[in-house]
Amino acid sequence: MGSDNLKKKGKLVLVGGTFDLIHPGHIFFLDNAKKVGDVLIVIVARDTTVKKLKRAPVIPENQRLDVVSALKPVDFAILGKEKEDFTEIVKEIKPDIIVLGPNQIHDISELKEKLQKSGLKTEVIKLDKFKKNTLCSTKQIIKKIKESNAPEQ
Repeated sequence: MGSDNLKKKGKLVLVGGTFDLIHPGHIFFLDNAKKVGDVLIVIVARDTTVKKLKRAPVIPENQRLDVVSALKPVDFAILGKEKEDFTEIVKEIKPDIIVLGPNQIHDISELKEKLQKSGLKTEVIKLDKFKKNTLCSTKQIIKKIKESNAPEQ
């Protein structure tokens, strides 16, 4: 994927995440990210990264990539790098805007500083909250599944 060719199509928007057990929160996030630019590129976290940062993923990375690629707002989806510093892949893509979801815990000023040091003038936007109704996170969904499968005492 050549970012120079993509830039000809307009503003590049980049998001990243695990995207395990796709749910309404993911759709809200991707729909709103797409609205701030023209081309939405999604980085799907590698299984090894998810294990380090969260938990073992339910769905393997290649299947998560396939599902995300099939979603309407997504123009391109790629697997992330196995390295800790995700700015490496951001430098390759050179997005105009990075959108962070409400549940993502990145420090925005730290991220902006890293991007500037890398020579990127990427804008960073954080979605503050979801719709009025609270949307379930993957963590909440997994908890509900475990609870519903627990033997009654």
